[in-house]
Amino acid sequence: MARTARKVAKARARTSRARSSARDALALTRSFPCAAARGVTLIELLVVIAIMGVLAALVVPMLGGGVSTTELKGAARQLASGLRLARSEAMATRQERFVTLDLAGRRFMVGSDPRAHPLPKDVELKLFTAQQDLVDDKIGAIRFYPDGGSNGGRITLAAGERKFEVDVDWLTGRIAILD
Repeated sequence: MARTARKVAKARARTSRARSSARDALALTRSFPCAAARGVTLIELLVVIAIMGVLAALVVPMLGGGVSTTELKGAARQLASGLRLARSEAMATRQERFVTLDLAGRRFMVGSDPRAHPLPKDVELKLFTAQQDLVDDKIGAIRFYPDGGSNGGRITLAAGERKFEVDVDWLTGRIAILD
C-alpha cells in the first residue's frame, strides 16, 4: 500500500507542476501581450525574397519598350519570304528579279510588285550586297537570276542585343535565317 501512495503523490506533484506552469504562461501573456507574438524566421524571410525576385524577373522584361524577340523573328521571316518569292518569280518568268530594301524607311519591295512591305519601326537594318546593287547608303537591292542564283548578300535585323541575319547564298540563291 505504501507503494501505491507514493505513486499517487508523484502523479499529483506532476499535474500540479504542469498546471502551475500553464497558469504562469497564461498570466505572462496577459500581462505582456508582445511576449506571445513571434517574429519572422529567417527561412520565411528568404522565401518571400525569392518569390519577389522571381516576380521581378518575369515583370521587368514586359515593361521594357522596343521590339520583342518574336516581333524581330517575324520581321526576319517576312523578309526571307519576300526574298524567296523574288527567287521563285525569277525562275518562273526567266527574268531577273530584285528585292529592294529601304534601310531608312524600314521597308522592302519585291520584284515588280509596287507594294512596300513595312518592318517594325525600332528595328535596325543593315544590308551587305554587291556594290552594283547599292543605290546609296540607305537603299540597296538583292538580285535573283533566272537560274535561281543570286548576287548574294546578308540583311541584318537588330534590336538592342538581339539580331537575326537573313543570308542569301550567291551560287544557289538559298535563303537562310541565322540567329
